[in-house]
Amino acid sequence: MTDRVLEELSDAECRRLLATAAIGRIAYTEGALPAIQPVSFAVVGAEVVIPTRRGSKVAAASRGAVVAFEVDEHDRTDRTGWNVTVVGASRLITDPVEVAALDVTGARAWAPADEPCYVAIGMTLLRGRRISLGTARPSADTAVSA
Repeated sequence: MTDRVLEELSDAECRRLLATAAIGRIAYTEGALPAIQPVSFAVVGAEVVIPTRRGSKVAAASRGAVVAFEVDEHDRTDRTGWNVTVVGASRLITDPVEVAALDVTGARAWAPADEPCYVAIGMTLLRGRRISLGTARPSADTAVSA
């Protein structure tokens, strides 16, 4: 049996992996219950920005609320992979100038958006883990020098 190693990821590695994913999942509260929705996104500075439309469930639930965002990649055969989770306060971006500036990121809403806007999530908490085969690779933030 092959050994699997669990590794906690540094902030820098989490940010690098965030930039490689095309689809993520936003977790928010809807009617006092947890809800999760797949979304396209972009990383802009210290925020994850999600294109959506005014009146969407994501937009309605993300006005100042603390939400979570997750991306991952895995290999079903080897049972290896990684995940990155962002937790932070959300804000709804509806200002046409800000929306136009974010449009250049290339992130597009899945559903048609006649009133486009963005939800931005601050990276208050940034955590990641990787399960790999063999020996763990020390990340820059967790490496120990002799």
